[in-house]
Amino acid sequence: MTPTAPSHIAMFSIAAHGHVNPSLEVIRELVVRGHRVSYAVPASFAEKVAATGAEPVIYTSTLPTAPEDWGSEPLDQVEPFLDDAVQALPQLAAAFAGDEPDLVLYDITAYPARVLAHRWGVPAVQLWPNLVPWEGYAEEVGEPMNAELRRTPRGRAYFARFADWLAENGLDGLSTDDFVARPRRGLVLIPEALQPHADRVDRTRFTFVGACQGERADQGEWERPAGAEKVLLVSLGSAYTDEPDFYRACVSAFGGLPGWHTVLQIGSQVDPAVLGDVPPNVEVSSWVPQLSVLRQADAFITHAGAGGSQEGLATGTPMVAVPQAVDQFGNAEMLQALGVARHLAKEDADADSLRAAVLSLVDDPEVAAKLARIREGMAREGGTRRAADLVEAELPS
Repeated sequence: MTPTAPSHIAMFSIAAHGHVNPSLEVIRELVVRGHRVSYAVPASFAEKVAATGAEPVIYTSTLPTAPEDWGSEPLDQVEPFLDDAVQALPQLAAAFAGDEPDLVLYDITAYPARVLAHRWGVPAVQLWPNLVPWEGYAEEVGEPMNAELRRTPRGRAYFARFADWLAENGLDGLSTDDFVARPRRGLVLIPEALQPHADRVDRTRFTFVGACQGERADQGEWERPAGAEKVLLVSLGSAYTDEPDFYRACVSAFGGLPGWHTVLQIGSQVDPAVLGDVPPNVEVSSWVPQLSVLRQADAFITHAGAGGSQEGLATGTPMVAVPQAVDQFGNAEMLQALGVARHLAKEDADADSLRAAVLSLVDDPEVAAKLARIREGMAREGGTRRAADLVEAELPS
């Protein structure tokens, strides 16, 4: 229930589609309910944030924005977030000085947000765009990984610097893992079906609200061509798209396939000319309104990012998962375990394997039945409205 007096809510995120996009419909709903929302984000996402009715609060980030700019060592995947937090915290503190919010929302990567909420003495709610740690995760995954990092001088220096930064900001009672991954309150913006060990997740801390997708009318509508008996969408998301060999394999697999129309999204890193002669039943674009296509698609070849995975589930679309990086491998395994996808390793995703996987999925009534059951469960999770209700429940009375 909306409080009588609208509140000031501050949201914090980074310049990455996979972290900003999941929050946008929740923010839009909070604005519709009369709250003033300030959204701290780098300038490249200001327009997207402003479209929700929130006010962008721009800060300068030092995080790499291209996949190739992240290093290959494990520490290369975590150090930049601490570096960015240290330099962004003074910027954000100054931006909100004299206009502190009543409540803080923050993406899992937005470390300064939890510090500021502590400093301001206001409640904070973490928004998770991917899987959350389950009870026992620290012992099974976190501690072995951290132990490996601590074997090097660089790793020990990283943890010491993180601990010093927390202590400087009054959070010396928290371990780095607790600070990052054990919020007081967390809303999980993925379906519970995608969560490993869901029965071991602490429900006093985390609530699954499922997909918060909205209509996305501003992205435009895709129209199914006349005569297209079956539609396939191929998309590797927004980051890991420099894969011309993979796209050529898709053209070879589905170009000229009777009754099929393929929508091939190749991103901005690949020149369409490198695909050669493309048959008329293959539609090549740098970007498509993905959700609009999926609502009409019969199959989806995806990198298995959190956003694409849940969109496939929400639209009941069988998937072939070809993961490229980070959490996509785990998502691909989950989708296959659910019986609604085939997991193909990138090196095995040739034309024959892709075609065989797609055709086997769309011809299997069990896959359709499993997708229908998952969609029913997702509908019960509540989505955007429930997420907004839970945010409002955390506002000071």
